[in-house]
Amino acid sequence: MIAECLLMTHLRHRPGGKFRSAANPDMILAIAVCCEGFWLGQRMQFDVMKRREFITLLGGSAATWPLAARAQEPGRTYRVGGLTIGPRTAPYFVAMFDTLRRDGFIEGQNLTIDWLQYGPRIDLVSEFAAELVKANVDIIYATGDIAIRAAQQATTTIPILGVTDDMVGSGLVKSLARPGGNTTGISILATELDGKRLEILIEAVPGLRRIAALADSNTTASLQLQALQDAARVRNVELSIHRVARPEDIPAAVDAAKASGAQALNALSSPLMYGTRKIIMQRVAELRLPAIYQFPEEAVEGGFAAYGPRLIRIYGELTAQQFVKLLQGAKPADLPIVQPTKFELVINLKTAKALGIEVPPTLLGRADEVIE
Repeated sequence: MIAECLLMTHLRHRPGGKFRSAANPDMILAIAVCCEGFWLGQRMQFDVMKRREFITLLGGSAATWPLAARAQEPGRTYRVGGLTIGPRTAPYFVAMFDTLRRDGFIEGQNLTIDWLQYGPRIDLVSEFAAELVKANVDIIYATGDIAIRAAQQATTTIPILGVTDDMVGSGLVKSLARPGGNTTGISILATELDGKRLEILIEAVPGLRRIAALADSNTTASLQLQALQDAARVRNVELSIHRVARPEDIPAAVDAAKASGAQALNALSSPLMYGTRKIIMQRVAELRLPAIYQFPEEAVEGGFAAYGPRLIRIYGELTAQQFVKLLQGAKPADLPIVQPTKFELVINLKTAKALGIEVPPTLLGRADEVIE
């Protein structure tokens, strides 16, 4: 009798013969009291152990309900603001909102998105951040140090979900475990991965003695560059640093790298480098300069090589999961910073052949993907 009472109240029939949850935690508590009273009236011998099992059954049943169903406020429309260098239609952003949709946050139904793309116009970032605060969005989603910092300067109360190279190293949060303030997000291990890409480049181009690093002066810290210089010195490789602040600086910086005698280029991680990757790829191809990039997708697009986490995972999985938690009411100060754990090496042999480079078979054997 109790099983029937619990089952029929917890589940409600819908067309198609399927059931869905119809109860909430308060209702379940009431059910527990009613059903327990009924049972005690029928059998005074109900022992303590069975009582505990009964309560466990109720608790376990409630725990299995979809999180979105429990956390969303009926009739509420959530509003999120995007402050990014990339377009809303980029595949990785599409994947992110697809995940949100599967978790019950659906654009056009209970979710409104204000997307402000600053692109190469870094001077507009602070203005855009202020616009999102004025729009009273529930969450500001920002990519890159500049955008996150602008959002932090614009508000101390609206939750900020940031994605950047090093959340702690850039001083955007206090720690990975306890970010503090109103900011949390994804930290993609830029410093460590820039060094790893240097190692791969040295191995990929036999006889390499001079490498140039293309660095975003808006985000790349001096400490990060010093660590890269030290890593190159250990491997008897001379490293020259070429800083850029705007997209229009890139062709001249690549030319300067080639003129310095560099035999290869390491495009250090930053939103600017990713946003201008086509410019970089075109110029290094003209100069016959092999270059390694931040994301595997960049090698697929024609870059010589790339090593790092896939964008589709960073946004479609990690960022989307953080988004859902914040929309469900989690406090950013207590929501740990997430870091990717899977990194892929992609080598484009078609590009290597055009550059006249024979990549060692041992490195090709370790690659996760080889473009032929």
